[in-house]
Amino acid sequence: MVILGLGSNIGDRLAHLEAAVRALAPVMRGLRASRVLESRAVLPAGAPPAWDLPYLNMAVCGDTTLAPLDLLNWLKAIESRAGRVSRGIWGPREIDLDILVMDEVVMASAGLTIPHPELLNRDFALLPCVDVAPDFIYPHGVYKGKRVLDIVREKNVALGEHLKDTGMRVHV
Repeated sequence: MVILGLGSNIGDRLAHLEAAVRALAPVMRGLRASRVLESRAVLPAGAPPAWDLPYLNMAVCGDTTLAPLDLLNWLKAIESRAGRVSRGIWGPREIDLDILVMDEVVMASAGLTIPHPELLNRDFALLPCVDVAPDFIYPHGVYKGKRVLDIVREKNVALGEHLKDTGMRVHV
């Protein structure tokens, strides 16, 4: 099982998410989608004000036969076809697709780290994981062996001023 994080903060954000989910269908079986949340952009100090655009975020979960780097290449191709333009590491994005967790894979290479190194620090990524796979067992670090639902409870991750349920869903 793999859980992917999806985000968009430029253009028709929901349409970008929907197109990305459709593009995942050929390589992911049993695809399930979380609700769509809205969050503030994560920005470094001194970022241009034009980058401060809210994101729509969600997660999808399913099974794939692709190896981690092959899946990453597939995700990068989806981003490219969606018209994603590089605006810097923290810049706005038409679509952003990340491998959050993948079975019990723990790896770090120049282009890919699994679990995603910031997953446990990003409510907008962690909360959608609960929607699609609450019983997923986290494979690494201080939370190794814990269900993602229990991690969310322990970290007090919840909707609030900075993370809102949009009421929208992407159908798979």
